[in-house]
Amino acid sequence: MLKFQCRNSCILLEKTALSLDRESKLAVTLGDPAGIGPEVILKALAEPAAGLRITVIGSRRVLQETYDRLRSSNPAAQAANPETLNIIDIEPDSKWGEIVPGVGSAASGAASFAYMESAIGRTLAGEFSAIVTAPISKTCWQAAGYNYPGQTELLAERAKSQRFGMLFAATSPHSGWTLVTLLATTHISLRQVPDALTPELLSEKLELLVECLREDFGLERPKIAISGLNPHSGENGKLGNEEQDWMIPWLETQRDRFPQVQLDGPVPPDTLWVKPAKVWYGLAKEAHDGYLAMYHDQGLIPVKLMAFDRAVNTTIGLPFVRTSPDHGTAFDIVGQGLADASSMKAALQLAAQLASRRTAVKIGR
Repeated sequence: MLKFQCRNSCILLEKTALSLDRESKLAVTLGDPAGIGPEVILKALAEPAAGLRITVIGSRRVLQETYDRLRSSNPAAQAANPETLNIIDIEPDSKWGEIVPGVGSAASGAASFAYMESAIGRTLAGEFSAIVTAPISKTCWQAAGYNYPGQTELLAERAKSQRFGMLFAATSPHSGWTLVTLLATTHISLRQVPDALTPELLSEKLELLVECLREDFGLERPKIAISGLNPHSGENGKLGNEEQDWMIPWLETQRDRFPQVQLDGPVPPDTLWVKPAKVWYGLAKEAHDGYLAMYHDQGLIPVKLMAFDRAVNTTIGLPFVRTSPDHGTAFDIVGQGLADASSMKAALQLAAQLASRRTAVKIGR
């Protein structure tokens, strides 16, 4: 059993059988066809998932070639035969150019963008209840003429979601506790972060995090830790003024806004992750239910240190569920059979759980 062990609730969910609502229909995008997306998808789908209808959106030819390479190098390799999968086949357009395994290019970027467009359109039309996205290359998207910071921003634009966030969830194999981390800012340079952070932005992100913990994780009275921006959270203005000038006053207004939520912060960034790390490794029993980090690396360095092979990226604020493995295209190991599918399996599992929960909530209403 996969245990979501939080302060206010303990939700037990099936880990392997995924005995969930049979209306859970997942679209799985191939990601960059030159990356490890095809390999981790085939490995993740090697075991049937009861109660789910999974459709892969991408190139049948790429999947077949990936499968053939895996089987030729290791006949015992655990991988789904593409012939047994539901696939919406999107073959490369000749104008894109050649797609070469292990070599990211404008062609592979154009293909991965086409897979995403198909998945989003079909999901918005009601064909799927969730999208699980294999990794893409932002550089390849840009080379193909698509100037999005990442898949998150494309999803939000097409879904017309004004409020959205990049959240990471990972369940510890040591304690069963689930680490939930939301980023206030995402794919911008460190130099831009202080200007991007505003009371309005943090209010929006905190609201999304509270909604997610309540609706997706079943926590009515969550406990949330909010990181400071500067070392030692500014140390009373000696190491930065943001905390004193506006973050602390802002946090007081949010405590009034969310009286049933425990809000702690701004917590010094260098000590914020000590307690969750102890709980992750079973050295302590309790930590916060959710964490709000101010920028990309502040939130993701600890997540990847603890849970690189099992963390899941999920976009909150969309009208449907979207998850993704927490790794990149890994062009350097393509074709070697070395790609770890653990994070893709976790992404499929979380997507199924969240989609099933949302369906149950709708029925309950």
